[in-house]
Amino acid sequence: MAEANWYVVHTYSGYENKVKANIEKTIENRHLEDQILEVRVPMQDVIEVKNGAKKQVQKKMFPGYVLLNMVMNDDTWYVVRNTRGVTGFVGPGSKPVPLTEEEMMPLGVGRVEMEVDFEEGDSVTVTGGVWKDTVGVIQAMNHGKQTATINVELFGRETPVEISFTEIKKM
Repeated sequence: MAEANWYVVHTYSGYENKVKANIEKTIENRHLEDQILEVRVPMQDVIEVKNGAKKQVQKKMFPGYVLLNMVMNDDTWYVVRNTRGVTGFVGPGSKPVPLTEEEMMPLGVGRVEMEVDFEEGDSVTVTGGVWKDTVGVIQAMNHGKQTATINVELFGRETPVEISFTEIKKM
């Protein structure tokens, strides 16, 4: 059997969740569970301020797009392409282009769990990026995003900065 890859489908704006539901219903009806593995509308947490009150809400990362983990063949292409609200696959002409591992990493898909030898309260040195060679103390760790929030001194003040696990070395 062919390998499943992630593909991007363009939808009418605001129809992302309807498209997701329609594709999932079609998968169930046509028994395509082994060919179309996952349908996603990537969301992110955003803090909105309305009337002076902060509120955490979820917003679509890519309005107008839906991600699909699927085995590309004539049947799956037809099912997805002819779903109400889908305008087409992302790619040249009618040939969908799969996303690469690097493109999927920021979305937290296909990520391998990383074991780290540091924890909150440890002093670390930043090994890459704009904060390279900066020393800081880990204040919080997000294992899902594989990031740590460290305090660095900026203009004489302690400032929290989010750094990827790959850019940190324990002192």
